[in-house]
Amino acid sequence: MEFSHIDEKGKVKMVDVSEKEITRRIAVADGFVRIKPDVLNQITEGKMPKGDVLSTAKIAGIQAAKKTGELIPMCHPLGLDHADIEFEIVEDGIKITATVIVHAKTGVEMEALTAVSIAALTIYDMCKSADRSMTIDKIRLLKKSGGRSGEYVRDEL
Repeated sequence: MEFSHIDEKGKVKMVDVSEKEITRRIAVADGFVRIKPDVLNQITEGKMPKGDVLSTAKIAGIQAAKKTGELIPMCHPLGLDHADIEFEIVEDGIKITATVIVHAKTGVEMEALTAVSIAALTIYDMCKSADRSMTIDKIRLLKKSGGRSGEYVRDEL
């Protein structure tokens, strides 16, 4: 198997995308923060001491998506066309879904995954005084489109 981030001498390298075509690329990722029910109530009622948890997490996730090329060593820096994060409050926590779109020579899977990760960490940071037992679970790519490899949709979808 050939690895795109390793050169012929086995050294790490950034992939050369200079010959690739610019295409519309979309990636959707999700993750889950498991939180005690009473803390979930405080979040939804806007009663957390640190402020509006979900708005802050949304901003943090979008900022992270825009900075992924600075955080992940071999990622290309991309000028994103769109990034959004949605939250779904369920019985035992918060489901986070990030959607990222770009017209570029490389995909935005890492940007979507980074957005979910940082949104989850922001929720944890803002709620840790009320629930230190929170867990961040199952961060994963749900689907992606665009580019040479085409579409990917997670099997269970």
